[in-house]
This record gives sequence, structure tokens and C-alpha cells, in this order.
Amino acid sequence: MANTSSIVYGTTPNPNQHTAGRKGGRKGSNHPIINNVKKHWLLYVMALPGILYFIIFKYIPILGSFISLQDYQIFSGMWKSPWVGLKHFIFIFTYPDFYQVVRNTFIIGFYQLVIGFPAPLILAIMLNEIRIMAVKRPMQTLFYLPHFLSWPIIGGIIYELLSLNGPANMILETFGFEPQLFLQKSEYFRGIVTSSYVWKETGWNTIIFLAALAGINPSLYEAATVDGASRWRQIFSITIPCLMPTIMILFLLRVGNFLELGFEQIYVLMTPMTYAVGDILDTYVYRVGIVEGRYSLTTAVGLFKSIIGFFLLYFCNYLSKKSTGQGLY
Repeated sequence: MANTSSIVYGTTPNPNQHTAGRKGGRKGSNHPIINNVKKHWLLYVMALPGILYFIIFKYIPILGSFISLQDYQIFSGMWKSPWVGLKHFIFIFTYPDFYQVVRNTFIIGFYQLVIGFPAPLILAIMLNEIRIMAVKRPMQTLFYLPHFLSWPIIGGIIYELLSLNGPANMILETFGFEPQLFLQKSEYFRGIVTSSYVWKETGWNTIIFLAALAGINPSLYEAATVDGASRWRQIFSITIPCLMPTIMILFLLRVGNFLELGFEQIYVLMTPMTYAVGDILDTYVYRVGIVEGRYSLTTAVGLFKSIIGFFLLYFCNYLSKKSTGQGLY
């Protein structure tokens, strides 16, 4: 076609034209990653603060894990502190109460995972079913509000609610029951911790699910309505399957932080009578490591938590990819 068009328009074909173009293409081409950065440089600039955050606050501190193999002295620094090998790991695994601490952490973490993880999903679906915006917006704000309260404030509210003269005991007395010291009894502690966590964080955690719900194609619901599907049927046949990728990703992220229960919540609610069921790894680190200045021991416990979280995440991600095809990697 090139030769024909050249004859028609009276031009002479250049035999080196295509060869030069190919050479020029090779000379001007770069690595695919470099081309991608040049093409989407603005997106990379927008992502730069997040990348720097993870590098500075997540990856660089990993170097500090070496002090778990030292008798770290704060004035000597990491490079001059004496090396002791696995001394601190041996100590925590031979510490009499350590396994009780790990057991408490796993039990409370399991409660928060089983009860606390589905709660935002259920609340998001319920809010999504509200069609009157004048009602929906205030309710969303009401559910978001506890997230912005600190745990000391939440702890004060719980102490007032569950005190001897509080509303909870007033209700019990109305029905003829004896008042209870809820926060002084170990059998109630884990339930109080879990319920307070759900109350504080459920509303805030619905944001991601509400965003995912907004991305579902409305035509799916219209077609289901035409076919006679009820609202319950639409939830189980359309809403939940469409949310499954988001659910699995958030679940895997939650499993990765399974042992990260938070120090403030437990420390605020724990009393001497609930110490046996409430002492977790975070409070153990504070009591044995921070208060006594044993920073190497604290780092060893933190490294132990990270390793357990990594294996839990890897195992659950493997099961998720085998069963649903969804995974973090």
C-alpha cells in the first residue's frame, strides 16, 4: 500500500523510512516502569506522602528490632549496647504468666473478630436500606460519633453506666435482681471490652462498606425487583456477593492485626479483680518493659506479635485464595 500510494501521488518511496522509524522507536523507548511513571506522574506525586509515611514509620523502625538481641541501654544506643542473643526471648517463654497473657490476648482478639468484624457490615446494609435521607444522614453521624471519643472518656461512661447506682443496676433492680459490680467480676470483663469496642468503632468502620455499596450497579436491583425478589433476597443474592471482595480484604487486614487489641481500652477498663482475664500483651509490655525500662524485652514481645500476625495473615490469605479466589497478594 505504501508503494502504491507513492506512485499515485507522484512521490518516490524511501526504502530507509521504515527502518529509521524502527530504530528511532527503539532509541526512544524506555523501561515500562519508567514509562508508567512518566505517564502517571501526578498520581505518584499524590501517593508520595503515603509512601513516605510507610517508609519512615513502618520500614525504618524495623531496624530497631535488633535491640531485642541486646541489653539495650538508652544512653549507649543501639550500636554500643551489649549483645545477648536470645536471652529475652527465652525469658518471655519461660515467664510463668506469659502463656496466660497470650491466652487472654487470643480470646479477646477472637471475640472482637467474631463479633466486631461483621457488625460494620450489618450496620452498613441497614443504613443502605434507609431511603429517607433526612433520617439516614443524622443516623450515620450518630453512629460515627463514638469513634472520636478517647478511651478514657469511653471508660468513664462505662464506669458510670455499670456502677452500683448506674442505669444497668437500676434496670436489674426493677426486675427484682440484685445489683452487680460488673467491672469487678472477671466473668463480665471480656464481654464489656468487646461490647465497648463494637459500640465505639462499628459506625466508623461502616464507611468502607457504604462506599462499596454505592458502587453496586443499580440495574442489578431493578432486574431482581422485576423478577419478584424481596429485599432480603436481594441482600443475600446481590449485595453480599458484590461486597465479598471488600469483605475478604478487610478481613485479612483485620487478621493481620489480630493481636493488636490496643493498650488504652484494656488499661482503662481493667481492675485488680479482672487482672487474670484482662492482662494482654500490650499491658504486659507496658508493665514489664516500659515501666521497668526493659526496652529489649519490650521489643522481643513486639517482634513475637509481628511474627504471629504474619503467619496468621499468610495462612488466612492462602485459605481465602483457595476458597474464594480473593486475597491480598
